[in-house]
Amino acid sequence: MKKVLVTGGTGFLGLRLVMQLLNDGYDVRTTTRKQSGQTRITKVLEAYGVKNLQNLSFIEADLSNDNNWLEAMQDREYVFSVASPVFFGKIKNESDAIKPALDGILRILKAANASNVKRVVMTSNFGAIGFSRKQGLTTEADWTDSKEKGLSIYEKSKLLAEQAAWKYVNQSEVNLEFVTVNPVAIFGPSLDRHVSGSFDLLKNLLADTTKRIPDLPLNVVDVRDVVDIEIRAMETPDAKFKRFIASADGQISMKEIAELVKTQRNFLRGKVTDKTIPNWLIDVGAVFNSRAREGKLMMHMNRKISNQQAKNILGWTPISDNQQAVLAAVDSLVKYNLI
Repeated sequence: MKKVLVTGGTGFLGLRLVMQLLNDGYDVRTTTRKQSGQTRITKVLEAYGVKNLQNLSFIEADLSNDNNWLEAMQDREYVFSVASPVFFGKIKNESDAIKPALDGILRILKAANASNVKRVVMTSNFGAIGFSRKQGLTTEADWTDSKEKGLSIYEKSKLLAEQAAWKYVNQSEVNLEFVTVNPVAIFGPSLDRHVSGSFDLLKNLLADTTKRIPDLPLNVVDVRDVVDIEIRAMETPDAKFKRFIASADGQISMKEIAELVKTQRNFLRGKVTDKTIPNWLIDVGAVFNSRAREGKLMMHMNRKISNQQAKNILGWTPISDNQQAVLAAVDSLVKYNLI
């Protein structure tokens, strides 16, 4: 029975990953910031009838300090770095996001290296890959320019954290296999009320029929597909020292999502706004407003991306297409009264 550590088991992705690993028969240890997180994880997993709960253990550890990280890594063969060290809704200054992000991933990698962990799978972000290529096909060979106009604090922190991680593992004295998974906007079903930040796009769409939204093109992925890629990235020998874009095939726009919800979830029709902000207005606003600059970058970035590396090396096939991932997320928002 392979022994794994998942950092941040209370998160939208982390909890789904813990559940799948247990169902697959792994010995799973997960970190939480507080004791209450352990209670919540257990309650959710019991509610879903997860198998092998006796193989789950917990340890309190926070990415902001060294406490318990060596203990967390003890006897573990694989580590999934999923936890985020900061909550971005409250972050206004770059340094408040970037330093904890860099310190957090380096803390995990150093503890893993000192504990003879075989492989670390880092959950990075598509923002580290695809925000600077303007045409052609975006692949794992691409990197976002940290000076890209409109790059959000969140995306920049993810980019710099991944770059710092690669720099660390490429040192000759480090004996770690390393892989990154770089998801686009994560949708799909939630196990409880805790959803990903990407769900805010859907909440805005369903918040107020008089509200105008930017008609952004999006690449999306089902959380179950991200978990599938992460586990395959751990298990596949040829995955070491590679990056994997996690995305459904193709793309979908906010306007297409609005139409999808109206036609496929007719009871929500009265909540859906299909009023859009003209692109020219976002372009003008970008001169004066940082939020508009972020919107302009999202609007004009290249959305032709390749998920071929995950298919070729990991043998992965998407569970959900764009429409299925979106509708599953919408259903979760309804189920947990989040809209």
